[in-house]
Order: sequence, then structure tokens, then C-alpha cells
Amino acid sequence: MIDSGKISDSLKALGARLREERLRLNETQKVFAARIGVSVPTLYKMESGNHRVTLGHWAEALDLLGRVEDLDKLLAPKESLFDKYERTQKPKRQRASSKEVK
Repeated sequence: MIDSGKISDSLKALGARLREERLRLNETQKVFAARIGVSVPTLYKMESGNHRVTLGHWAEALDLLGRVEDLDKLLAPKESLFDKYERTQKPKRQRASSKEVK
């Protein structure tokens, strides 16, 4: 079952972080919107957490902020603790065969 309240809260928090980043850059909505190629009303929707804004607009904003790699975190493959543990272990030594090669 879809928890629309949780989704809405997450999108609002994402929009608030976008707004904080824009303000950190000391840019108006008009300037920032132009830089990511959207209208001011679309940027307002993004900052408000509107669920109808396309992922492409978010990708442009992330690229402008130098954080496009954050897109890779969406639906990232799950990793088991066993796999993580295996990677931390030292590689096993391999020895040459004791049989003589003729």
C-alpha cells in the first residue's frame, strides 16, 4: 500500500533542501530557474515538493549543484552484510601448483 503522507513529506523535505541550496548560492528563483532551464512556477513547485515535477528537472538542478551523482543513489542495489564483509577481508594467498610442468 502506498503511503502518500510519507511520500509527500519526503518530497517537501527534498524541496526544502533545494531551496536551501539555492539560497546558499544567493540566487533568486528567477536566476536559478533560468540556469536549470525551467520556469519560475516550476522551480516553485520543486521547492514546494510538488510530486508532478519531472525527474529531468531534478537532474538538471542536481547537475547545476554539482551533485548529479546523487541520482545513482535512487534505487541503488541492496547490498547484503555478508557481501560487505567479504570485501573487507584480505585476499587469500594463491600458491603455485606443486606439480611439475613438463
